[in-house]
Amino acid sequence: MSKQISFLDLKKVNESFRDELVQACTRVIDSGWFIGGNELATFESEFAAWCGVTHCIGVANGLDALVLTLRAWKLLGRLKDGDEVIVPANTYIASVLAITENRLVPVLVEPDEASFNLSAAGVTAAITPRTRAIVPVHLYGRLADMPGIMAVAKQHDLLVLEDSAQAHGASIDGRRAGSWGDASGFSFYPGKNLGALGDAGAITTNDAALAEALRALRNYGSHEKYKNIYQGVNSRLDEIQAAMLSVKLRHLDRQTEHRRHIARLYQDGIRNPAIRLPQWEREEQHVFHLFVVRCEQRAALQAHLLAAGVSTLIHYPVPPHKQQAYASLNNLSLPLTERIHEEVLSLPIGPTMSDEEAAVVIAACNAFSPVVGK
Repeated sequence: MSKQISFLDLKKVNESFRDELVQACTRVIDSGWFIGGNELATFESEFAAWCGVTHCIGVANGLDALVLTLRAWKLLGRLKDGDEVIVPANTYIASVLAITENRLVPVLVEPDEASFNLSAAGVTAAITPRTRAIVPVHLYGRLADMPGIMAVAKQHDLLVLEDSAQAHGASIDGRRAGSWGDASGFSFYPGKNLGALGDAGAITTNDAALAEALRALRNYGSHEKYKNIYQGVNSRLDEIQAAMLSVKLRHLDRQTEHRRHIARLYQDGIRNPAIRLPQWEREEQHVFHLFVVRCEQRAALQAHLLAAGVSTLIHYPVPPHKQQAYASLNNLSLPLTERIHEEVLSLPIGPTMSDEEAAVVIAACNAFSPVVGK
């Protein structure tokens, strides 16, 4: 077997701008200021401008970004215990955890099968008198139908919290993820398209009152030291990670173009009818955090690819409503979501992947033979 093609080589990704990262880290060390300083302010300003919004609030991780936004809306009187929040059923569990952590009720909605994302029609069908918010998840890096979803939200006076953890830079008509909803939560987990060298997250919004509440909530509920207006938490994006993110943000557009290049190679090269390729209308709509195919014989395909030297991952094997943590939801009938979770397989893709490596993946996919009768 030839050299194994890793799913994502983070060491190689970071080596491409190692000197800049070391310089940024040294700058923070030499400053003697490690929490809430100039590096955070700089990154928040840069990322807000890059997303096309007025406010960015750095927090400790992507889950906190979602949890604290919903909590801030409760503090501001826009949500209350028991309100319903529409969320796609086939998301990662964090999207649902943020809802239940705030004593809100998740309403799990089947996705559009072609996009894996919420559709405006699906949202409309799920609205009840108790619905107060929508959490569209831009799954795998593809922007959901935000024009349609925002039109529904406006019609029914619903809050929209984008889960943009996988979609840094995805756009429709030049408008990026993080700028469509009333707010958006981002993750900068190391494997994300914009990844820190540890855990990190942020919220983007154009709502000044929300931003002010969030800046207090992330800091023990305090805007001013020892004066606490809320029962807050400690969820701060530290100076080191902010500095790392500022460096990597400068390279993100170029890296996204390379991801799209690899995706085009896959889309044009994989011709196996047993492998269902992802779909998208416009290339800028997708930043290819993941390149996810579907196969009815996923286990056999994954084993075949591994034998050919290709590492793959499953995002995600078990949907939220089938998790032990949500036993009360285990009896929900969501057949499309369940089928998706049984069939999806993520192929390697990343900003340092070579055309030669992509060719190996394509050849291995095309050489896969399903077992007849299974």
